[in-house]
Amino acid sequence: MPLRVKVSSDKKGAFDSIVERERGLRRGLSAGQMTMIAIGGAVGTGLFLGSGFAIGFAGPGVLISYAIGALIALLLMGALAEMTVAHPTSGSFGAYAEHYIGPLAGFVVRYAYWSAYVLAVGTEVAAIAVYMKFWFPHVPGLYWIVGFSAALIVVNAMSVRAYGTIEYLFSSLKIAAIVAFIVLGAWFVWHAPAGSGVGFANYTSHGGLLPKGWWGVWVGTIVSLFSYLGVETIAVAAAEAQDPARAVTRAFRATVLRLVLFYLLTLALMLAIVPWTEAGGNESPFVKVMAETGVPYAAGAINFIVLVAALSAMNSQLYITTRTMFSLSRAGYAPAVFGRLTRQGVPTAALSLSTIGIAVSAVLNALWPQTAFTLMMSIAMFGAMFTWLMIFVTQIFFRVKQGGAPLKFRMWGFPLTSVLGAILMLGILVGTAFTREFRMTLAYGIAFLVALVVIYALWYRRRPPLAASASASAEAQR
Repeated sequence: MPLRVKVSSDKKGAFDSIVERERGLRRGLSAGQMTMIAIGGAVGTGLFLGSGFAIGFAGPGVLISYAIGALIALLLMGALAEMTVAHPTSGSFGAYAEHYIGPLAGFVVRYAYWSAYVLAVGTEVAAIAVYMKFWFPHVPGLYWIVGFSAALIVVNAMSVRAYGTIEYLFSSLKIAAIVAFIVLGAWFVWHAPAGSGVGFANYTSHGGLLPKGWWGVWVGTIVSLFSYLGVETIAVAAAEAQDPARAVTRAFRATVLRLVLFYLLTLALMLAIVPWTEAGGNESPFVKVMAETGVPYAAGAINFIVLVAALSAMNSQLYITTRTMFSLSRAGYAPAVFGRLTRQGVPTAALSLSTIGIAVSAVLNALWPQTAFTLMMSIAMFGAMFTWLMIFVTQIFFRVKQGGAPLKFRMWGFPLTSVLGAILMLGILVGTAFTREFRMTLAYGIAFLVALVVIYALWYRRRPPLAASASASAEAQR
């Protein structure tokens, strides 16, 4: 039974002040675009390239890894949808943490999430350099990083309606490609002759179902979370939706179902066509599978699709980092310039700052092209996993303070679902410290959190957040 605590009018007024300070963004996104934005953010490099790393860690047991990741994503989407329908605002879970836990929590969650996506943008452009080698093996990846990044920055500097339209097209193409991959892969496995090395016997013929043991499955789950990262973007985009309550609930249901089917079906077919021992991060496992089918031009076509997927995810991530920095500015936790909007309702200064990850990726690709992607992924994952953990914690506080108040959308199974999600996220986060590949994740993350707490204590602890935000908001409108 949830605790019944009456919410005071002061509490409600406080959140109204948060919503007021973040006004100015245009409501130009439809429910369909919201769904595609969530899918666009989640179906990207994590699936098309990162899945190769996950298979290498877990073998066929990667199916269990991605099933665990899907469960966590499902629980997260339910918790987040509940809060977002009640409070649609661009600050999203950062604003919820500020209001329901405290200003420090809101400050840390926003900056952790912003840093995660800034670095995640870098993983996408690093992946783009890998994909382009398929056609142009001798052209330095730096050229592709700069060219594609410039194009997507221009897209994000346009109106949110233009961004939503382009992201809808990108995501539609990815979905169509994945469906085609599933149909072609299933046909290929079904009609494979005996002794061809293709079939579900590959699940057990190379060391068994769990060749790396349960620890390998757990490490694979870490990568799976990176693959699912992006499902929470609908909460940030809700502030720019035409009908936030309808858009969020519809996107929640559609996104979870599609992601689970896409990830698990594609991985199941991939493992049946190509032995898990041949998976790796030097190229997309999707391209490798298509090359195995022998269908003319299939490998080139799927490489084009995974390139589009990386561009789509990068496009979505630039959008999210921009809105998160905008929210920080309006809260008084970043310079006021990042809260200013153009006539089209776009915070271009926040967009410019959020391209830092592209610069970092460009430098890493120039210095260490073979390890740039894994290094960027291991660092980016901390902020994302910490944010997911805090979303579950915030929803618990949200429910307690809402008491028995009616909600337009209510997550089933509370509090067990939220507690389970928080425990799983905490376990995965701590588990990174015991893996060679992701040891940097927690080391970087702890240092980063300590730095954030110190900065908050020195500069912001004595500043009333709402007063600071009012000043930032007024300055932003000049």
